[in-house]
Amino acid sequence: MTASPLGGVWTYALELSRALVERGVRVELATLGAPLSVAQWMEVREVPGLGLHESQDRAESLDEETWLLDLEARLSPDIVHLNDHTLGALAWRAPSLAVLHTCPLVWWEGVKGSRAPERYTRYQHEAARGLRGADCVVAPTTAMLAAAERWHGHFASARVIPHARRAECFLPDAKESFVLAAGREWDEAGNLAVLEAIAPGLPFPVRVAGELSRGSALNALGTLRPWELAAWMARAAVYAMPARYEPFGLSALEAALAGCALVLGDIPSLREVWGDAALFVHPDDAEGLARALRWLMDHPAERECRAGRARARALSFTPRRMVDAYLDAYTALSVRPHATWTAEALHAP
Repeated sequence: MTASPLGGVWTYALELSRALVERGVRVELATLGAPLSVAQWMEVREVPGLGLHESQDRAESLDEETWLLDLEARLSPDIVHLNDHTLGALAWRAPSLAVLHTCPLVWWEGVKGSRAPERYTRYQHEAARGLRGADCVVAPTTAMLAAAERWHGHFASARVIPHARRAECFLPDAKESFVLAAGREWDEAGNLAVLEAIAPGLPFPVRVAGELSRGSALNALGTLRPWELAAWMARAAVYAMPARYEPFGLSALEAALAGCALVLGDIPSLREVWGDAALFVHPDDAEGLARALRWLMDHPAERECRAGRARARALSFTPRRMVDAYLDAYTALSVRPHATWTAEALHAP
């Protein structure tokens, strides 16, 4: 399994790897790009038997793609699970599955409201080759899959498998009167700018996990480690994610498990994931966002009801459900008679 140690892909890869290992599947994780942090090394060590291969350790004469192909030849896996869909075009020996975590073309469409400029032509070509080179394409939502197919054409084999988080890592605590958000100030997809605009007029603080510029109306918590963010979620009454683009929204899932009421951007992917378990506001509707946050904070009984509904929905996105779906996908792809996800893995508790 390939993974970047940056962003939500790392969280997803560790969650899935842990669930696979618990079902008796051997997982070898190949990390690309940046080196792992000390905290990430600790996360890997918490998964017994999980193999780790850092691209940083490859020979200087090898590029990452050659290193990956050599690694596959040495390990002889039954399935190659790619978390970078452009890698699907490589000459893999084993069947390959590519997960569509994000797409700059879909990002541009959602954030800018127009087609991506010509400078993305090369990416479009490479992404199409990668997605068509993989034996199966997986997306976390039907909305993301449909948006990608508008740009790259219909995929011969595709599945929708939602992400998951372990509920025991996000337990609710006594709630306090503040709104929590997470993201980077410059990230237009996350749309923290709309929270920045309304924060001065709100009678409660809006705290953001992430680095903000000086003088921001938002209360910056800085860069938090996963367990620190979970602690803030446990205390927050409301979690706001007024996103313009979000293929799934792992942070909203974590916040809901921690007992937060959700106020989300009204976009197809988030509607698909949350249904009637969240309040939705158009990403450009600053006044509507302020009204939704005030209403929840002014009506604690209704807020708790909404939070309960969100948590019940979040509890359905279990690692068990996710790994069952991936084992089924691996089985459909596997051409080897003794693959590790045969009956024993599929029916393990």
